[in-house]
Amino acid sequence: MHDSLTLYKLIILYMLRWADFPLTKSQISEFILEKEYTNFLTLQQAIGELIDAGLVLAHSTHSRTHLSLTDEGAETLAFFGNQINPSIKTDINDFFRENEIKLRNEASIVADYYKSASGEYEAHLTAKDKGINLIDMTLSVPLEETAASICDNWQRKNQEIYQYLIGQLF
Repeated sequence: MHDSLTLYKLIILYMLRWADFPLTKSQISEFILEKEYTNFLTLQQAIGELIDAGLVLAHSTHSRTHLSLTDEGAETLAFFGNQINPSIKTDINDFFRENEIKLRNEASIVADYYKSASGEYEAHLTAKDKGINLIDMTLSVPLEETAASICDNWQRKNQEIYQYLIGQLF
């Protein structure tokens, strides 16, 4: 079990190094579970141990957890990456080639909300392209349900909203 768990951790580190943008837990899970390398609980354990060891950083919003590789994680992968079977590396490389645009788009749209000091809820919405903010806005609303709805709608309708704003402002 320990050797298997180590392999799963190395796969996660390899995936995070391959991507030049943060991946969500669900994106990593999609690949690993689809390939049936392990089950959901073991995968969550591997991710948790990577975070606890400081090899991976986690940034959570109300609906997603983005993971990124730390310098220590990159060093660990450099030392032990050769323990990943070449066929697994090929599977990962193929996964990214086939899904890179989709994965990048999912990572570039961020929506989160929080309760402000005034008691209102603030929905913070961003859209990025290659690490550059295309739009970064915060909407203040009185109800948590409204803020959550705004975040959910931003995830689904961000392109339409962005195009509408550009059309109105230019």
